[in-house]
Amino acid sequence: MKIINELKSLQDLKYRDFQAKLIPTIDQSTIIGVRMPDLRKLAKKLDEKQSQIFMKDLPHTYYEENMLHSILISNMKIYDDCINNLEKFLPFVDNWAVCDCISPKIFTKNTDKLIDKIKVWAQSSHTYTVRVAICLLMKYFLDDEFKVEYLNIAAQIKSEEYYVNMMIAWFFATALTKQWDDVIFVLEDNLLECWTHNKTIQKARESFRITPEQKQYLKSLKKRR
Repeated sequence: MKIINELKSLQDLKYRDFQAKLIPTIDQSTIIGVRMPDLRKLAKKLDEKQSQIFMKDLPHTYYEENMLHSILISNMKIYDDCINNLEKFLPFVDNWAVCDCISPKIFTKNTDKLIDKIKVWAQSSHTYTVRVAICLLMKYFLDDEFKVEYLNIAAQIKSEEYYVNMMIAWFFATALTKQWDDVIFVLEDNLLECWTHNKTIQKARESFRITPEQKQYLKSLKKRR
């Protein structure tokens, strides 16, 4: 199967134009315009050999190839294989959408090993490797696997990159909805940079899972520049 030809056969031009507005950091000519359900169907059509050949062929040319790569990684059922493929792919992730698509189910059964990888990725100099780290921290470590010490992984990141700081804010806003009593100190003690601190408050106050009283308290914690 020639995957690029397959992707182009699924093209939706209106959707391409819509996607281009959401992902301004990549060349619009690299966006074909394929909807996520179609990408997931294509991922299921690929056999093991086709998937491996495709994932070894880096870097990809098109945004949808990177999305498909993320889906294939997320579908992997063996933890070590999943991690190995993810680490080879991370240097080529170049936008927030591909990053946020990475969500392997196998990680739920291997959080003890995953957390060590997240700590390493969070210290990367590559913007989207850091974003992947915080995104995975949010997806897998804010419920049963939550530990207060994990908050430091995100709080200690100092970056000038918008897509890193937005992910940190999203992480802490989500953490507040799930673990309020153990997370609010991050804002009370001013552990985040000003922009990220205020964005966390904004996003948390937009949540239906935050009570009116909590929203009012968050408002009082907003930093003035």
